Amino acid sequence: MHDQHAFRSFHGRTREGLTLLDRRGMLKAGFAGMAGLSLPTLLQQRAEAAKAGKSASHRNVILLWMAGGPSHIDTWDPKPDRPYENRGPFGITQTKLPGVQISEHLPKQAAMLDKFTIIRSVDPRKSSHQPNQVMQTGNLAAAPRTNPKGHMYPGIGAVVAKHRGANQPGMPPYVAFQRHVSHVAQAGYLGKQYNPFLAQKASRLPVYDLVGNDTGKTAGGEIFNLPLNLDAKRINDRQSLLSQFDRLRSGLDLRGSMEAIDAYSQQAVDMVLGERAREAFDISRESQEYQDRYGSHLWCQQLLIARRLVEAGVSFVTLDLSYHTSSGTWDNHGIPGGVYGGISKGLGPLLPLYDHMITTLVSDLEERGLLDDVLIISMGEFGRTPNMGTQGSTDGRNHWPVVMSMCLAGGGYRHGQVIGASESDGGHIAERPVTPGDLAATIYRHMGVPLNTTYTNERGQPIGIVQNDGKPLAELG
Repeated sequence: MHDQHAFRSFHGRTREGLTLLDRRGMLKAGFAGMAGLSLPTLLQQRAEAAKAGKSASHRNVILLWMAGGPSHIDTWDPKPDRPYENRGPFGITQTKLPGVQISEHLPKQAAMLDKFTIIRSVDPRKSSHQPNQVMQTGNLAAAPRTNPKGHMYPGIGAVVAKHRGANQPGMPPYVAFQRHVSHVAQAGYLGKQYNPFLAQKASRLPVYDLVGNDTGKTAGGEIFNLPLNLDAKRINDRQSLLSQFDRLRSGLDLRGSMEAIDAYSQQAVDMVLGERAREAFDISRESQEYQDRYGSHLWCQQLLIARRLVEAGVSFVTLDLSYHTSSGTWDNHGIPGGVYGGISKGLGPLLPLYDHMITTLVSDLEERGLLDDVLIISMGEFGRTPNMGTQGSTDGRNHWPVVMSMCLAGGGYRHGQVIGASESDGGHIAERPVTPGDLAATIYRHMGVPLNTTYTNERGQPIGIVQNDGKPLAELG
């Protein structure tokens, strides 16, 4: 049995305390099956962080994870004056920023580029995909394909979940629409209780096949449905019984810890039974105007729910923008007979959809007065080769963990700029390298997590959440 699990600290086979009045023993037998200790503990840590003044503001992150590695040259860093085999099949469009051009398939973003920051000099060395870890953790050692411990380095969202928690009680702090577990960074050394809450199990959404076809079916939402033999009354009765046992032990409790545990356990019950989380994940409660505005595509509906989640108090939301459960839909090799397609047939249809999604989200958040609170990040795990025609394809590009582009919006930062540059053919970084550590530091600063925070590995050795001298991006202000 794997020893890294949500109840590792629960010591389920160990008898503790007074046999007849053993609070933890009762919890082990009864409460773990309903909500577990991990959620009350998380709620307690969230309250303690707020009391210490670490999370006074309502800050959020929405990560649009372009699983597979989008081509930088065919999105945000075009090379229109280069030969076809380098520049690719797409044209360019002028943006709102003088002299700045991006792909012709991103016209809405081009018209709003004063709301965005484009980074053209991201250094993705050591990053690979499936599992996708380096860019989502900020740690170069988080490479499971080459490092047996690579999967143990926690994702940025998991660190935020532990050291900051959710913005509102009764909401999970870290949520992901996860197409496959290898696409989203997990909690690793922090413990599975900080893994992302899986949004697809809490939301009723369309079902798409591996190449992006709508099957006409819907699925999800079952997590809020109680088992047939366990209704709300029985859960509250069980909680009441646990409280009675606590009162019997109150004379032995010199530090008031039992009262505190009761409070956080009740919040856990409220999360399971309450309406806040249920309503946030229920897209049918959104106005028809905004359902139409975002659109009926699976990713668009997930994005609308993501906006609802940050409004309701979730701190960190990741959208796994992939149809395929393997390396990802943005893995545009164009290998003959492959499922991903190349640049024209694979990436081409994705960009207008993405263009609509990102600009709709930014506009919506701005209208609601939330854009300064929500940091939006769009990226994949690396760029793609400067020249087309790899692996027997005439239209695709191979992996290129040398340079990549990404974009940011919101968060109250200074936007309307391009940071860094690649060389003339897009093959290497020309100026201002931005590392995964820099990205992590920027996110942690936004979320109010101290940059000197550490966690421990299996040997008890401390590991910093910001690696390789990472620093927040000064250009953002």
